[in-house]
Amino acid sequence: MQCEEVREQFADYVIGRLQDSARLRLAEHLGGCALCRAELDELKTIWMQLDDIPRAEPTSAVRERFEVMLQAYQDGRRHPARTWRRPVLQFLAAAALLILGIGVGYRMHTVPASNPEMAELRSELHQTKQMVALSLMQEQSATDRLKGVNWSYRLQEPSADVLHALLDTLIHDSNVNVRLATVDALRQFGNQPVVRRGLVEAISQQESPMVQIALIDAAVDLRDKESVGTLRQLTQNQSADYAVRDRAQKALEQLE
Repeated sequence: MQCEEVREQFADYVIGRLQDSARLRLAEHLGGCALCRAELDELKTIWMQLDDIPRAEPTSAVRERFEVMLQAYQDGRRHPARTWRRPVLQFLAAAALLILGIGVGYRMHTVPASNPEMAELRSELHQTKQMVALSLMQEQSATDRLKGVNWSYRLQEPSADVLHALLDTLIHDSNVNVRLATVDALRQFGNQPVVRRGLVEAISQQESPMVQIALIDAAVDLRDKESVGTLRQLTQNQSADYAVRDRAQKALEQLE
Protein backbone atom coordinates (compact mmCIF):
# COMPACT_ATOMS: atom_id res chain seq x y z
CA MET A 1 0.00 0.00 0.00
CA GLN A 2 1.09 3.57 -0.76
CA CYS A 3 1.24 6.19 1.99
CA GLU A 4 -1.59 8.22 0.45
CA GLU A 5 -3.87 5.20 0.32
CA VAL A 6 -3.02 4.28 3.91
CA ARG A 7 -3.73 7.78 5.21
CA GLU A 8 -7.16 7.77 3.60
CA GLN A 9 -8.02 4.84 5.88
CA PHE A 10 -6.76 6.38 9.14
CA ALA A 11 -10.17 7.71 10.22
CA ASP A 12 -11.87 4.33 9.76
CA TYR A 13 -8.93 2.66 11.53
CA VAL A 14 -9.20 4.89 14.60
CA ILE A 15 -12.94 4.28 15.03
CA GLY A 16 -12.64 0.54 14.30
CA ARG A 17 -14.51 0.38 10.97
CA LEU A 18 -11.84 -1.22 8.78
CA GLN A 19 -12.34 -4.76 7.49
CA ASP A 20 -9.87 -7.41 8.69
CA SER A 21 -8.03 -7.59 5.36
CA ALA A 22 -7.65 -3.80 5.17
CA ARG A 23 -6.43 -3.63 8.78
CA LEU A 24 -3.79 -6.26 8.03
CA ARG A 25 -2.50 -4.37 4.98
CA LEU A 26 -2.46 -1.12 6.93
CA ALA A 27 -0.62 -2.75 9.86
CA GLU A 28 1.99 -4.15 7.48
CA HIS A 29 2.55 -0.69 5.99
CA LEU A 30 2.81 0.97 9.41
CA GLY A 31 5.43 -1.57 10.43
CA GLY A 32 7.83 -0.12 7.85
CA CYS A 33 6.73 3.52 7.60
CA ALA A 34 7.65 5.81 10.49
CA LEU A 35 6.00 8.85 8.88
CA CYS A 36 2.60 7.17 8.63
CA ARG A 37 2.90 5.86 12.19
CA ALA A 38 3.62 9.37 13.44
CA GLU A 39 0.67 10.82 11.49
CA LEU A 40 -1.65 8.11 12.86
CA ASP A 41 -0.49 8.80 16.43
CA GLU A 42 -1.21 12.51 15.90
CA LEU A 43 -4.70 11.70 14.63
CA LYS A 44 -5.37 9.55 17.69
CA THR A 45 -4.23 12.40 19.94
CA ILE A 46 -6.61 14.84 18.24
CA TRP A 47 -9.44 12.32 18.52
CA MET A 48 -8.82 11.91 22.26
CA GLN A 49 -8.77 15.66 22.87
CA LEU A 50 -12.15 16.34 21.31
CA ASP A 51 -13.90 15.88 24.64
CA ASP A 52 -11.72 18.61 26.20
CA ILE A 53 -13.40 21.40 24.23
CA PRO A 54 -14.67 23.92 26.81
CA ARG A 55 -18.40 24.15 27.41
CA ALA A 56 -20.72 26.35 29.42
CA GLU A 57 -20.81 26.58 33.22
CA PRO A 58 -22.98 23.94 34.94
CA THR A 59 -25.67 25.05 37.35
CA SER A 60 -25.62 24.17 41.03
CA ALA A 61 -28.44 21.69 40.46
CA VAL A 62 -26.43 19.90 37.80
CA ARG A 63 -23.45 19.78 40.13
CA GLU A 64 -25.58 18.22 42.87
CA ARG A 65 -26.81 15.53 40.48
CA PHE A 66 -23.26 14.74 39.52
CA GLU A 67 -22.31 14.23 43.18
CA VAL A 68 -25.11 11.67 43.44
CA MET A 69 -23.81 9.86 40.33
CA LEU A 70 -20.25 9.90 41.62
CA GLN A 71 -21.37 8.39 44.89
CA ALA A 72 -23.16 5.63 42.96
CA TYR A 73 -19.92 4.93 41.09
CA GLN A 74 -17.90 4.75 44.31
CA ASP A 75 -20.44 2.34 45.76
CA GLY A 76 -20.09 0.27 42.60
CA ARG A 77 -16.32 0.07 43.02
CA ARG A 78 -16.89 -1.53 46.41
CA HIS A 79 -19.39 -4.02 44.92
CA PRO A 80 -18.29 -4.45 41.28
CA ALA A 81 -20.04 -7.75 40.63
CA ARG A 82 -23.43 -6.21 41.29
CA THR A 83 -23.08 -3.04 39.27
CA TRP A 84 -20.70 -3.09 36.33
CA ARG A 85 -23.15 -4.83 34.03
CA ARG A 86 -26.20 -2.77 34.90
CA PRO A 87 -27.36 -0.66 31.95
CA VAL A 88 -28.27 2.18 34.29
CA LEU A 89 -24.59 2.53 35.24
CA GLN A 90 -23.70 3.25 31.63
CA PHE A 91 -26.26 6.03 31.58
CA LEU A 92 -24.97 7.47 34.83
CA ALA A 93 -21.38 7.25 33.63
CA ALA A 94 -22.09 9.05 30.38
CA ALA A 95 -24.20 11.69 32.10
CA ALA A 96 -21.61 12.21 34.82
CA LEU A 97 -18.85 12.60 32.27
CA LEU A 98 -20.88 15.15 30.30
CA ILE A 99 -21.68 17.14 33.42
CA LEU A 100 -18.15 17.04 34.73
CA GLY A 101 -16.71 17.88 31.32
CA ILE A 102 -18.85 21.00 31.27
CA GLY A 103 -17.56 21.97 34.69
CA VAL A 104 -13.90 21.35 33.89
CA GLY A 105 -14.14 23.16 30.55
CA TYR A 106 -15.54 26.23 32.25
CA ARG A 107 -13.18 26.15 35.21
CA MET A 108 -10.13 25.87 32.94
CA HIS A 109 -10.94 29.36 31.72
CA THR A 110 -12.00 30.93 35.02
CA VAL A 111 -9.89 29.29 37.76
CA PRO A 112 -6.07 29.15 38.01
CA ALA A 113 -4.63 25.68 37.27
CA SER A 114 -3.07 25.51 40.74
CA ASN A 115 -6.43 26.04 42.45
CA PRO A 116 -7.42 23.03 44.67
CA GLU A 117 -10.92 23.06 43.21
CA MET A 118 -9.48 22.72 39.71
CA ALA A 119 -7.35 19.77 40.82
CA GLU A 120 -10.40 18.12 42.37
CA LEU A 121 -12.44 18.53 39.19
CA ARG A 122 -9.65 17.05 37.10
CA SER A 123 -9.44 14.08 39.46
CA GLU A 124 -13.19 13.52 39.25
CA LEU A 125 -13.11 13.71 35.45
CA HIS A 126 -10.27 11.18 35.36
CA GLN A 127 -12.16 8.76 37.62
CA THR A 128 -15.29 9.10 35.55
CA LYS A 129 -13.44 8.37 32.31
CA GLN A 130 -12.05 5.21 33.89
CA MET A 131 -15.53 4.21 35.01
CA VAL A 132 -16.89 4.61 31.47
CA ALA A 133 -14.02 2.58 29.97
CA LEU A 134 -14.42 -0.27 32.46
CA SER A 135 -18.19 -0.35 32.13
CA LEU A 136 -18.15 -0.52 28.33
CA MET A 137 -15.45 -3.20 28.20
CA GLN A 138 -17.80 -5.51 30.14
CA GLU A 139 -20.59 -5.29 27.57
CA GLN A 140 -21.76 -8.12 25.30
CA SER A 141 -21.75 -5.94 22.18
CA ALA A 142 -18.39 -5.81 20.38
CA THR A 143 -19.17 -2.22 19.37
CA ASP A 144 -19.59 -1.21 23.01
CA ARG A 145 -16.41 -3.04 24.02
CA LEU A 146 -14.54 -1.24 21.25
CA LYS A 147 -15.86 2.06 22.60
CA GLY A 148 -14.58 1.07 26.04
CA VAL A 149 -11.11 0.38 24.65
CA ASN A 150 -11.15 3.71 22.81
CA TRP A 151 -12.08 5.47 26.04
CA SER A 152 -8.82 4.26 27.55
CA TYR A 153 -6.98 6.48 25.05
CA ARG A 154 -8.25 9.42 27.10
CA LEU A 155 -6.46 8.24 30.25
CA GLN A 156 -2.94 9.49 30.80
CA GLU A 157 -2.55 7.58 34.07
CA PRO A 158 -4.89 4.55 34.02
CA SER A 159 -5.60 2.64 37.20
CA ALA A 160 -4.52 -0.96 37.71
CA ASP A 161 -8.15 -1.97 37.10
CA VAL A 162 -8.14 -0.40 33.64
CA LEU A 163 -4.80 -1.96 32.68
CA HIS A 164 -5.92 -5.42 33.80
CA ALA A 165 -9.23 -5.00 31.95
CA LEU A 166 -7.36 -4.09 28.75
CA LEU A 167 -4.99 -7.05 29.09
CA ASP A 168 -7.92 -9.38 29.76
CA THR A 169 -9.67 -8.01 26.66
CA LEU A 170 -6.53 -8.55 24.59
CA ILE A 171 -6.34 -12.22 25.56
CA HIS A 172 -9.97 -13.25 25.73
CA ASP A 173 -12.13 -10.98 23.58
CA SER A 174 -13.79 -12.89 20.74
CA ASN A 175 -13.67 -9.97 18.30
CA VAL A 176 -10.48 -9.36 16.31
CA ASN A 177 -11.14 -5.64 15.87
CA VAL A 178 -11.53 -5.19 19.61
CA ARG A 179 -8.26 -7.04 20.26
CA LEU A 180 -6.44 -4.96 17.62
CA ALA A 181 -7.72 -1.74 19.17
CA THR A 182 -6.59 -3.02 22.56
CA VAL A 183 -3.04 -3.50 21.32
CA ASP A 184 -2.99 0.13 20.19
CA ALA A 185 -4.43 1.27 23.51
CA LEU A 186 -1.90 -0.69 25.57
CA ARG A 187 1.01 0.56 23.47
CA GLN A 188 0.65 4.04 24.95
CA PHE A 189 1.09 2.55 28.43
CA GLY A 190 4.23 0.61 27.47
CA ASN A 191 6.19 2.19 30.31
CA GLN A 192 4.21 0.02 32.73
CA PRO A 193 5.96 -3.34 33.44
CA VAL A 194 2.63 -5.20 33.68
CA VAL A 195 1.70 -3.95 30.21
CA ARG A 196 5.03 -4.91 28.64
CA ARG A 197 4.79 -8.42 30.10
CA GLY A 198 1.19 -8.77 29.00
CA LEU A 199 1.93 -7.72 25.43
CA VAL A 200 4.77 -10.23 25.13
CA GLU A 201 2.76 -13.09 26.64
CA ALA A 202 -0.12 -12.36 24.28
CA ILE A 203 2.02 -12.89 21.16
CA SER A 204 2.07 -16.67 21.53
CA GLN A 205 -1.53 -16.83 22.80
CA GLN A 206 -3.13 -15.15 19.80
CA GLU A 207 -4.57 -17.08 16.88
CA SER A 208 -5.17 -14.07 14.66
CA PRO A 209 -2.17 -13.22 12.44
CA MET A 210 -3.23 -9.56 12.40
CA VAL A 211 -3.19 -9.34 16.19
CA GLN A 212 0.15 -11.15 16.36
CA ILE A 213 1.68 -8.72 13.87
CA ALA A 214 0.31 -5.76 15.82
CA LEU A 215 1.85 -7.18 19.01
CA ILE A 216 5.20 -7.75 17.32
CA ASP A 217 5.21 -4.17 16.05
CA ALA A 218 4.39 -2.96 19.57
CA ALA A 219 7.35 -4.90 20.97
CA VAL A 220 9.64 -3.23 18.42
CA ASP A 221 8.25 0.24 19.08
CA LEU A 222 8.74 -0.27 22.82
CA ARG A 223 12.25 -1.68 22.27
CA ASP A 224 11.23 -4.57 24.50
CA LYS A 225 14.25 -6.90 24.78
CA GLU A 226 12.20 -9.28 26.91
CA SER A 227 10.24 -10.23 23.80
CA VAL A 228 13.28 -11.68 22.00
CA GLY A 229 12.80 -15.22 23.33
CA THR A 230 9.14 -15.31 22.38
CA LEU A 231 9.86 -13.90 18.94
CA ARG A 232 12.61 -16.43 18.30
CA GLN A 233 10.26 -19.29 19.19
CA LEU A 234 7.66 -17.84 16.86
CA THR A 235 10.09 -17.77 13.90
CA GLN A 236 10.70 -21.49 14.43
CA ASN A 237 7.03 -22.40 14.71
CA GLN A 238 6.16 -23.87 11.31
CA SER A 239 2.46 -23.87 12.12
CA ALA A 240 2.46 -20.10 12.52
CA ASP A 241 1.36 -17.87 9.65
CA TYR A 242 4.20 -17.06 7.23
CA ALA A 243 3.62 -13.30 7.47
CA VAL A 244 3.79 -13.54 11.25
CA ARG A 245 7.05 -15.51 11.19
CA ASP A 246 8.52 -13.06 8.70
CA ARG A 247 7.53 -10.07 10.86
CA ALA A 248 8.96 -11.78 13.95
CA GLN A 249 12.26 -12.35 12.15
CA LYS A 250 12.47 -8.68 11.14
CA ALA A 251 11.66 -7.69 14.71
CA LEU A 252 14.49 -9.85 16.03
CA GLU A 253 16.91 -8.12 13.69
CA GLN A 254 15.86 -4.77 15.13
CA LEU A 255 15.90 -5.81 18.78
CA GLU A 256 19.02 -7.96 18.99
